[in-house]
Amino acid sequence: MLIQSVEDLARLEDGEREAILEELRASDPALAHVLNYWWAWWARPEQLMPGGDWFLWLICAGRGWGKTKVGAESIREIVTGAPGSLIALIGPTSSDCRDVMIEGPAGLLAAFPPEERPVYQPSKRRVNFRNGAVAFTYSAEEPERLRGPQHSGCWADEIAAYGENLKPVWDNLRFGLRIGARPRIIATTTPRPMRFLKELMQDVNTKVTRGSTFDNGAHLPESMLAELRRLYAGTTIGRQELEGVLLEDAEGALWKRARIDALRVSAAPELIRIVVAIDPSVTSGENSDECGIVAAGLGIDGHGYVLADRSAVLPPDQWAHRAVSVYDALGADRIIAETNNGGDLVEAVIRTVRNEISYEKVHASRGKVTRAEPIAALYEQGRVHHILGADLAALEEEMSNFVPGALSKSPNRTDALVWALTSLMVKPPVESRVW
Repeated sequence: MLIQSVEDLARLEDGEREAILEELRASDPALAHVLNYWWAWWARPEQLMPGGDWFLWLICAGRGWGKTKVGAESIREIVTGAPGSLIALIGPTSSDCRDVMIEGPAGLLAAFPPEERPVYQPSKRRVNFRNGAVAFTYSAEEPERLRGPQHSGCWADEIAAYGENLKPVWDNLRFGLRIGARPRIIATTTPRPMRFLKELMQDVNTKVTRGSTFDNGAHLPESMLAELRRLYAGTTIGRQELEGVLLEDAEGALWKRARIDALRVSAAPELIRIVVAIDPSVTSGENSDECGIVAAGLGIDGHGYVLADRSAVLPPDQWAHRAVSVYDALGADRIIAETNNGGDLVEAVIRTVRNEISYEKVHASRGKVTRAEPIAALYEQGRVHHILGADLAALEEEMSNFVPGALSKSPNRTDALVWALTSLMVKPPVESRVW
């Protein structure tokens, strides 16, 4: 088949490419070798870097679309054209950088032919390219590591998995992209309903590419695709994980983002009471749940105000210190903790930090959804407000995915919020005593 243009190349089916390559292996092995590693030969048109003036190329696509391959090949293209460039490679964790982005079957090393393959030095967190370019790896778990280093480009993989660290990672990265005439970011992800991700997509300097798992059907087992269609066709998780659709809210969620945004205020009025609620965790391993730590206040207007979310995966002594620190910073009246998980141990840990602290234990005799519904109703009535700038994004993401009957993991931040607002606005007030 005669190929005279890029359009001719784009019209080739994968079987035709393989047939041409097979012929060349016999007649011109050197050319066949080049074509085997020529990304434009194999890529679908939407997988090639877009033209024009852009700062961020954001690829939001379903699983198996080829996002990792696109990220690796795009970095190869960038460093090939810019000897001596400095690249940031950011993954959700250090192991993701190593196992997926660099050493994985679609990773950076596999993108290069053997004679051009870069050298990976895991102990130094760097990849050395043969033309002097260097790539440094960073974990999104440590945003501060990006404070200081300078780069001329970046590939950030699965950015929606960075959770609450997405914005600090992005801010630190952005300040360091100051080498060369056109520093750029390539970000690949399966989307999740996150406000900051939506803001990135709407930025005028962002090129967005969307795609579905099924776009890459020629390279995926048909049996797997059929099973995915059977299980997830028409479902929320299917739209997100397979079709790559950025969902505003999970269908059926008790809280809606638009409602939370509409009720947001820049500051709280005078507060009658302030409480810090804890949904405790008693372990701190890699797979442990977060300890929910949320502070809220009751205003003189009778409305609730969510003041802070300091939830994290921490061992008991550390989350206790964090909760007491929030208590002191806000001048709170009481710490409230659920005792279903940990019992009296929770109070003992808190009192180890501050023995005389005002403390109340609560016991969950009803399910999470039953406890949450009255609080969701308060939002619908316009009686609860989130404070602008209080860093509540992770809490709000969890709230907007709180779907009765479809909870995949314990919503610890939301549980803490529910306990705080229940204490302030739902429980009958304790009558004051006159001595």
